Amino acid sequence: MGLTREEIFKKIDEENVRFIRLQFTDMLGTIKNVEIPLSQLDKALDNMMMFDGSSIEGFVRIEESDMYLVPDLDTFVVFPWTSEKGKVARFICDIYNPDMTPFEGDPRNNLKRNLKKMEELGFSAFNIGTEPEFFLFKLDHQGEPTMELNDLGGYFDLAPTDLGENCRRDIVLELEEMGFEIEASHHEVAPGQHEIDFKYSDAVKHCDDIQTFKLVVKTIARKHGLHATFMPKPLFGVNGSGMHANMSLFKDGKNAFYDEKGDMELSDVAYQFTAGIIKHATNFTAVTNPTVNSYKRLVPGYEAPCYVAWSGQNRSPLVRVPTSRGLSTRIEVRSVDPAANPYMAMSVLLAAGLDGVENKLEAPKPVDRNIYVMNKKEREKNGVQDLPATLYNALELLQSDQVMVDALGEHLFEHFIEAKEIEWDMFRTQVHPWEREQYLTSY
Repeated sequence: MGLTREEIFKKIDEENVRFIRLQFTDMLGTIKNVEIPLSQLDKALDNMMMFDGSSIEGFVRIEESDMYLVPDLDTFVVFPWTSEKGKVARFICDIYNPDMTPFEGDPRNNLKRNLKKMEELGFSAFNIGTEPEFFLFKLDHQGEPTMELNDLGGYFDLAPTDLGENCRRDIVLELEEMGFEIEASHHEVAPGQHEIDFKYSDAVKHCDDIQTFKLVVKTIARKHGLHATFMPKPLFGVNGSGMHANMSLFKDGKNAFYDEKGDMELSDVAYQFTAGIIKHATNFTAVTNPTVNSYKRLVPGYEAPCYVAWSGQNRSPLVRVPTSRGLSTRIEVRSVDPAANPYMAMSVLLAAGLDGVENKLEAPKPVDRNIYVMNKKEREKNGVQDLPATLYNALELLQSDQVMVDALGEHLFEHFIEAKEIEWDMFRTQVHPWEREQYLTSY
């Protein structure tokens, strides 16, 4: 359970906290914060702290800009790396309208809205565990990121090949000091690529943890003269960074995906949820893979899924069922990347799965062979669809799916489409170095 108001003030005193950050996440997944001195904390805890919402991407117009920041006491944490002269602590906040109703454009509030629907269907928790990957690049002497990697390591390599090991270890230590339960940390497949896995939890807490994780990784990397990026595909010719999402529904403290008598020891609910994910997969991709760059990762040959199918043992499909059973029974959606706004990504994944449960959809047959070696005809014969190839295609598919539109809510949906269409258009009309290399002397 979270701390009480009294315990928070006691901790502030013990840790010599001088500043408080009131954090929230905008539509694009960027962490925003309003920093207040300690003298303003009582006002903030009374939910009286206002800010200008018109300056935040995807929030509101200037004429309706006043909004309230409502701190979630459970999210209070002191940043261990901050100054000895006075540390900084933070709360993650929900955004409320002036009439104290939840703001529809707040991704965190929107996830809570989707969780209410889950509860109406009789489930008590949506548990998530993610595996966000990132790259470490060297900074130049002016502190700007370069494209120079900090190591030549590969999957599970150790120092001296893995020069990011010290940085990764410091990140783990800081996270543990902040209460994270770290399960593993290792070098990933590509040079300069890393993964740190932390314990699963309920949806809102886990999305909060992803945002905190990104902040810690970037902060500690900079102290090591490195730039950490969660960009899905920073380098051509090597693996991109994913954020595999492991998911399960719970009911009365029991995992609703587990049935010891079921086929593969999976329950009907697990199969129905999987069917919902498969049905909506092409349509939620714009949210789980929200940048132009995301689609450079979703190509054959680099371990990222690009085909819609599921399997119990095969690692090439979009959805995999890891071997653990009992409380750990879960399905893993492997297409999600770390550029996604976690609150919005989990909203659409939950809504897709619940559509399967509510309508008792039947999961297609598992595809237990390597989809990458199938040709298009074989894929079609096996009912395997391709994921969208560009952000433009993904946005069109998102707009065609009412379940996904409803999962985002009108405000987030409209602002997301508008922002992403602008992003696509800027990319489409830009002249890229590749084009000059190919055409400048040929024509």
